[in-house]
Amino acid sequence: MKRRDFLAAGLSVAAASGLGRLVRGDEPGSPFGIRGVVLTPADFSLEDWPERAKRAGLTTIGLHHPTSPGEIARWLETDAGLGVLESCRELGLEVEYELHAMRELLPRELFDKNPEFFRMDEKGERTPDSNCCPHSERALDLIAENAAAMARTLRPTSSRYFYWGDDGLPWCACPSCRELIPSEQALLVENRTLRALREIDPKASLAHLAYHNTLEPPRQVKPAEGIFLEYAPIHRRYDLPYEKQTDPDQPDALSALDANLAVFPAETAQALEYWLDVSLFSKWTRPAVKLPWRPDVLEADLNTYAKRGITRVTSFAVYVDAEYRDRFGDLRFLDEYGRALSARVSS
Repeated sequence: MKRRDFLAAGLSVAAASGLGRLVRGDEPGSPFGIRGVVLTPADFSLEDWPERAKRAGLTTIGLHHPTSPGEIARWLETDAGLGVLESCRELGLEVEYELHAMRELLPRELFDKNPEFFRMDEKGERTPDSNCCPHSERALDLIAENAAAMARTLRPTSSRYFYWGDDGLPWCACPSCRELIPSEQALLVENRTLRALREIDPKASLAHLAYHNTLEPPRQVKPAEGIFLEYAPIHRRYDLPYEKQTDPDQPDALSALDANLAVFPAETAQALEYWLDVSLFSKWTRPAVKLPWRPDVLEADLNTYAKRGITRVTSFAVYVDAEYRDRFGDLRFLDEYGRALSARVSS
């Protein structure tokens, strides 16, 4: 099988920009050693994003694309992308890549020759529409090989990797997989991928994304050492502190986090939140709405996470770009977000 060549352009971003291992930012006195934002390339139309992040006391910028890691790689080969990497290096900011990567880790064009690589739907038919069949060893080998190739191009400065499944889409219902819930199928892929990553980066760790259909924690499959929880409660409310969302029908209830923390260690877990995600509040449609910023909700939520031993927190901040600044002007919420993360919160 032909390996997906993520170095086709002949440029390794990490090598070209001189990025090395950066200080992680685990300052004494702060409960949150990792304090971040997750952005898309388009958000850097706000050209001083790295400087704003540093001024706010953040430690980490995650780069995101909803479907294509290749788009991130191509952007990082442009003057704009390389400039962002250089600014982050000079400012001591970590750079990570948070990616729905499955379509490039297991290219859909392989389906005609190797349908067994791909999931079976509820009708018993193989389909390349989403994810994979985690009981196909050859599919897992290819995914792992391509993840290692991708990591050589999109090399995080922190050795933390984020290769998520297709965004909220179904997993496999074949006879071997149907007894496994989506989070267990995802974890089979993650355990195999981490082994490949550690062949090129011995310090590598890999996220297990608890989100949407993978929110229910795995039981039958155990995480390998180095798999960390990334908890993303996209369906919760943001007009009320998380701990007060006690309606029995509340989507993404806080009990899901506690259930996941019974499986994954709290000391490596990361909350991936949406407090700053203008794209979410705009329903992923432009023109963007003004962020319904609630610092009281943020501070209460930080207490909730800190009480559970979580010291790594980040938020999507998509659509916080030059257009947003020009329309609404006020970006003080970035500094308020950073200050709240940097302050010692009460237990």
